[in-house]
Amino acid sequence: MTSGNKLEALLGTHLLGVMGTYPAQGMDVYICGVQILSDTRLKLTFPKGHQLNPEQLVTLHLDNRTGVSEYDAELKVYRLSFKGVVTAVSEYEATIDAVEYQVFYGLSAVKEYRAGGYNFPADTRPPQPLPVTPLESLPEIDAEEHDNKIGVLLTYAENQPHTTVMAFLSTKEDDIFFITFPSTFKSKLLRRKNRCYFAIDSRATFTFEQAIEWNYSIIEGEVFQVPESHPVFAQIQELFITKNPWEMGFFSHPEVEMYHLKAAHVVCPKKADFNPVAD
Repeated sequence: MTSGNKLEALLGTHLLGVMGTYPAQGMDVYICGVQILSDTRLKLTFPKGHQLNPEQLVTLHLDNRTGVSEYDAELKVYRLSFKGVVTAVSEYEATIDAVEYQVFYGLSAVKEYRAGGYNFPADTRPPQPLPVTPLESLPEIDAEEHDNKIGVLLTYAENQPHTTVMAFLSTKEDDIFFITFPSTFKSKLLRRKNRCYFAIDSRATFTFEQAIEWNYSIIEGEVFQVPESHPVFAQIQELFITKNPWEMGFFSHPEVEMYHLKAAHVVCPKKADFNPVAD
């Protein structure tokens, strides 16, 4: 099933992809170059190689926000979580065929695809309340990430990861703060497994050639909730809105929740010589 314009027309020709996949254990996360071969096939390029195998399930976050530094509450860029399967591999490349995706612009799906016979996997894991953040005071905010408004959250869905873009606030100790509603798919996933990955890249301020190889960080860790009654909530809210002013309205919603990703592992290619990051 397909609808809307061609995928390449919506997203462009040179893309930066954030990819998650499940190896034997945990999750691997890659940053890769993406060439759209058709509406259902991608060619991925990995400057430092990969460990993918044919028939492996993967999920890529794709969007056309390269060079975009201003956003609003509807996030008016084309974006999608491309669920696919590896069909061919070489040392630095892989071909991915789609099994399911929806392209969003703002709050609306403008294109979708689902392979014949594909069904969304059932998730029988029991949900659990998120633990309360261990923070007693607010760490120093990372001012160097002020221009990086949006990152990619990777959560543990059944069969293959789920990806979504999120506004965020980060600290020099690599804490990540973001907000969402408990009814969202990502929130439900975090209540089934409160670990995730968060990828920060500099595509708004750097060229594609630079960004793919150098200018990103991947943070992995445990997710906590920051209740509105917590001493740091108001401080985080103020700083979060200062960085992401279009998110102000969400804080007036009675069901909005603030989450704290406490970093356990951080990969920055300027400081590390491997890719991917894994549990």
